[in-house]
Amino acid sequence: MKLRIIYPGWRKLEGQTEFHLPPHGPVVFAAAVPSDIEVDFIDENVEGLSYDDPVDFIAISLMLTCQTIRGWEIADIYRKKGIKVIFGGIGTMLHAEETLEHADSVFLGEAEGKFEKVIDDFKKGSLKKVYDFQNDFPPIETVGTARRSILKRALYNYKGVQMVDLTHASRGCKFNCYPCCARFLGGRKFRPRPFDKVVEELESIDNSRIFLVDNSLAQDTEWELGLFKAIKPLKKNWISHPVEDKEEIIEAAAEAGCWYIYQAIFDTSDFIRKRIERYKKYGISVEGTVLLGLDNHTENYIKRMIDFLLEIDLDIAEFTILTPFHHTKAFEDMQRDGRILSNNWADYTADRVVFQPKNMSSRKLQEMYYYAWDTFYKDESQQFKMFKLIKNVMKKELGD
Repeated sequence: MKLRIIYPGWRKLEGQTEFHLPPHGPVVFAAAVPSDIEVDFIDENVEGLSYDDPVDFIAISLMLTCQTIRGWEIADIYRKKGIKVIFGGIGTMLHAEETLEHADSVFLGEAEGKFEKVIDDFKKGSLKKVYDFQNDFPPIETVGTARRSILKRALYNYKGVQMVDLTHASRGCKFNCYPCCARFLGGRKFRPRPFDKVVEELESIDNSRIFLVDNSLAQDTEWELGLFKAIKPLKKNWISHPVEDKEEIIEAAAEAGCWYIYQAIFDTSDFIRKRIERYKKYGISVEGTVLLGLDNHTENYIKRMIDFLLEIDLDIAEFTILTPFHHTKAFEDMQRDGRILSNNWADYTADRVVFQPKNMSSRKLQEMYYYAWDTFYKDESQQFKMFKLIKNVMKKELGD
C-alpha cells in the first residue's frame, strides 16, 4: 500500500526573500504512519505534483489557512480519479467543516498512536468521515523522532546554502496571545518532551542547523536550563522563538548553540531595546517580527516603529499584517464587530489587509505594510542582511 503525503504550495510574503524550509508537520505525521506502509512526499513549494503516479491513499497536510484552497483543489482532482483523500494538520483543524466538503475524511489532533486506526479502517473500506482527537493528546514521552527520510533534501537550500531542519522540544502553550490560535490547537498546558527524546531526535538530524519550532521555549525556567544543558554537547547551531528574558537563560541558550532568535517587537519601549541588547551581548542575532494593524496602531505609530527598529540595530525584520485567523481572539473580536472584510482564504497570507483597521483605512494599512519593508531595507537589502547572517553561522560552525 502506498500513501502519498502532499503539502500544498502557498505564496510567500510580499517583500520577503523567497526560500523554503523542510516542513515540520508532514515529517512528524509520517512517523505516526505504520512502518509497513510505503510513504512518499510531495512539497509543492519546491517540486511539481503529478496526478498520474500510482498511489492508494492521499494525505494532505495543511499548516496555513492560505494553503486550504489549493489543498481542496488537489483533493477534488484525486477524488474524481477514485482515490480517497484524508486531510490533517493545523489548517485542517482551523477549517474542518469546509474541508470536509472536499475530503473523504479529516483527522483532527495529534497523530501519534492514532493513525494506525485510520489505516485499518481504510484497508477495511470503512474510513470514517471524521477522526477527532483534538482533546486526546498522546503522552508526550511517546512522541518519537520525525520521519525525515521522506524529504528530498537537495530541494531545501537557498543559493546553495543548506536550510535549517525543524524540530520541537515541547508542545502546548500556556500563553494566550491575541493573534494566535495555539491555545485551540495544542492546548493551554505546556507539554515538554523528555530531554533524552529531544537529544535522540537532534542526533538523528544530519544537519548542524536547527530550528526549534516550539510555540515558546519561555514557559518553565528550570526546564529551559535543563534543555540547554542537554543539547549543548551536540554542537548544533539553532534558532527559535524567544527564550525567557533572564540573563542566565540567554547566556545558557547561547552556550548551547543558539545563534538567532525570532523576537516579537510589539512597541518602542526600553524593555524591547534592552532585550535586544541582551541577546546581542551573547552573540545571538535577532530577527524582529513586527505585526501591523493592531487597534492602537496609527500611521504615525507605525512610522515611529520602523525608526525604532533601525535605532536598535536589528539584524533583520519581518513585517506581517494582523490577520483574524479562526479560533483566535482577534477573529472573535472582529467577527463580533463586523470588521472582517474577506473570507477568501487565499488572501490570508498575513500580507493582505482582510479586516477594517480601527485608526486608518484598509488601503492605508496596506500602504504602511509596503512602507515598513521598503524603509527598513532601504540602506541594506534583505538579501544582503541574510548574507551577513549566513556568514555568522558559518563562522560559528567552523569554530565548533
